[in-house]
Amino acid sequence: MKLNGLRWWVVSLVALATIINYIDRQTINVLWPAHIAPDLFPDMDADGHKYILGIVSTVFIFAYAAGQAIFGKIFDWIGTRLGFVLSIGVWSLATAAHAFAQGVLSFSFFRAVLGVAEAGNWPGATKANAEWFPTKERALAQGIFNSGAAIGGIISIPLIGYMALFFDWKIIFILVGLVGLIWLVPWLMIVKAPPQYHDWLSDEEREYILTGQKNEESDTEEDDGYNPSTGELLSRKESWGVIIASAAIDPIWWLFIIWIPTYLFEVHNFNVKDLVASGWLPYVGAMLGAWFGGLLAQNRISAGWNVNKTRKFTITLGCLIMLPALLALSAASTPWLALGLMFIILFGFQTAIGNVQTLPSDLYGKQTVGTLSGVAGMAAKLSAAGLTYLVPIITAGANYFTVFVLGAGLALTAIASVWILCGEIKPLKPKNT
Repeated sequence: MKLNGLRWWVVSLVALATIINYIDRQTINVLWPAHIAPDLFPDMDADGHKYILGIVSTVFIFAYAAGQAIFGKIFDWIGTRLGFVLSIGVWSLATAAHAFAQGVLSFSFFRAVLGVAEAGNWPGATKANAEWFPTKERALAQGIFNSGAAIGGIISIPLIGYMALFFDWKIIFILVGLVGLIWLVPWLMIVKAPPQYHDWLSDEEREYILTGQKNEESDTEEDDGYNPSTGELLSRKESWGVIIASAAIDPIWWLFIIWIPTYLFEVHNFNVKDLVASGWLPYVGAMLGAWFGGLLAQNRISAGWNVNKTRKFTITLGCLIMLPALLALSAASTPWLALGLMFIILFGFQTAIGNVQTLPSDLYGKQTVGTLSGVAGMAAKLSAAGLTYLVPIITAGANYFTVFVLGAGLALTAIASVWILCGEIKPLKPKNT
């Protein structure tokens, strides 16, 4: 049996996994202000509830950071197919286990397991991208992966909020956890082997994928790119350009992923019905930005731009879109203005991030992509954890001015890292070559 466009089936499944990933992680953020916190901590005020969510979320992100590095290696060792089975299987069970949490300690434990397992989605997506797509389509494929995060955000707020009108929060965690286990069935059926050996792949598509992945400067037919040891990888300034850019830009996303419901409840007096009605709008901007960033990069490469010019232009554009909107959000006085500015910020973020995440495959061979993606992801999550822990402190009394100005500074740092440290973005060679 041959399946036309098999690579797009693969990217669609990974995008679906990303949607499930975000529904799972967002469940606590949607349910926390009006359901979980009042149920478990009835004697605390809003700042106390926010502080506990900050602690639990920081634990999650630290675990997520460790999981990025762990799963980067796991995907390089056991491959994309089994790597996703391990990752999504464990995180689905961890999501369901949240139903049994009774306080800070138990919530932190289940969030830690969830964080380690969910982290596999991103190095896995990057590795699937490197395996299944030619270089010129990678930004578009990464944009499709990333749009799954945005779609998960769009779906999760109204879905979880609506379910909360009818079900206890504990039942909701169990139902959400079951969805990921169902996803494993089509994944195991369709992704039977890498493209070199997959018997459903047409000869034309196989040739298109593999030929488009070759290093144009190589004289060897079977060139697999530059695959240094981890020590040598970390000695290259280009690697640090990727790592620092990831660490600067990623906390902006986490700021909104975790705190949008709480911000809207605190600053604009939302209730659950208000959140269901409009709290999902910023993620529409994220979805459109993911598609725009991928299509823009593909368009520029098709127009004759090289990878270096394309990546730098798209990343810089995305960050410059975020910058004024973050500064304006620090003083937003109405909920619709705040939602509109968050729409713009997440549009800009997703325009940039898909191209940041393709940098490892632009610089290194396929056997190293997962490792650098994992290390960069770990650095990003450590910085995001730091910001998440600080948010309840620097927003005490529902004052979010400082945190949004800090986000603008992070966008500028990401631009500087790509331009200064990454140098010319192209396949690297050993230093002694």
